[in-house]
Amino acid sequence: MDAFLVADGQAKLLSELPVGLPSSGFYWLDFTHDEVQADPEHWRDLLQQATGIQVYDPHLTDAVNLRHPSYFDATHDYYMLVFRKLLLGGTEAAQEQAGERRLPPAVSKLSTVPVTFLLLDRALVTVHAAGSRTVEMVRAKLLDQRPRGSQSRLPQSAQELMLRLLNAMVDQYLDLRQPLSNQIDRWQRTLLNPRRQFNNWMSLLDARVELRRLEHLCEEQHDALQELRDHFVDNLSELPQGHGSDLLLVRINDLMEHVTRVLNHARRLESSIETAVQIHFAAMAHRTSEIMRMLTVITALFMPLTLITGIFGMNFIDMPLLREKQGFWMAIGIMAVVVVVLLFLFRRQHYLDDGPDPK
Repeated sequence: MDAFLVADGQAKLLSELPVGLPSSGFYWLDFTHDEVQADPEHWRDLLQQATGIQVYDPHLTDAVNLRHPSYFDATHDYYMLVFRKLLLGGTEAAQEQAGERRLPPAVSKLSTVPVTFLLLDRALVTVHAAGSRTVEMVRAKLLDQRPRGSQSRLPQSAQELMLRLLNAMVDQYLDLRQPLSNQIDRWQRTLLNPRRQFNNWMSLLDARVELRRLEHLCEEQHDALQELRDHFVDNLSELPQGHGSDLLLVRINDLMEHVTRVLNHARRLESSIETAVQIHFAAMAHRTSEIMRMLTVITALFMPLTLITGIFGMNFIDMPLLREKQGFWMAIGIMAVVVVVLLFLFRRQHYLDDGPDPK
């Protein structure tokens, strides 16, 4: 557990949990899932002592539920937002979510974990997985700030700090677009390579499943941010200028736009996989058709030759050419003429052409 006081142009790490909300600035109370799960009731008592607000039982359960989807809920005393962020670093939790599937590195990074935000007037409470890089980065930036006569670089409210954290989490999804695109491109080239057989169908299927999960995840995130924006509009539209309402709305709209970009990218990648698979099977069918065409031509050429040899193999006493010295070569000549005539006819009918009919 860490407690920060952001006021007077600087952020300070408090040695102990505060009692009561500050008169100026705001608190950031940061917890991990392990700390909350160890004793949820004690954690709720600590929050009540620090903020004077009691967390409702359903929200207490949601805060420790690691499988909870992204969602937003508002009460008279506080707002609650659950936002699923990427679980980076290859932790055991990510491996557990992946199960026994063998996913490529780019796709395996789609494992997520929820982050819970409790937003009060002068306090922000966060509950996240231990070792969160996003939270550590934001904390480091806050503590590195020094008073310089301007407070523009520090968050001016708990709402702004929450939006900065959300923005850092969404940026992680944006950073995955290039690795995912590269992985899909490699699969597409392998699928369409006629000299190499594609055997990694299970990984391709798992990747499609993961992209579908990413699509559903982004839809949940977008809905949660939309509800958050609606509540901000309802509560900030009546405030006078200077309270940062426009800045907050701009930040929320920017977050929603980023989530939409990730959602559209996931849909494009999923469509690319389906298109590549369809082209692969179409190419396979085309190659099979070409092979069958050549076999058909060969069969058609040998059918009259088989007929001729069958006729000359009949057990009659008197047959033309049987008693002739040049009979064998005359039969071979007839066969050659038949083959040439058939090839001429096939070429004339464009049966042997690789390209389209010029007509």
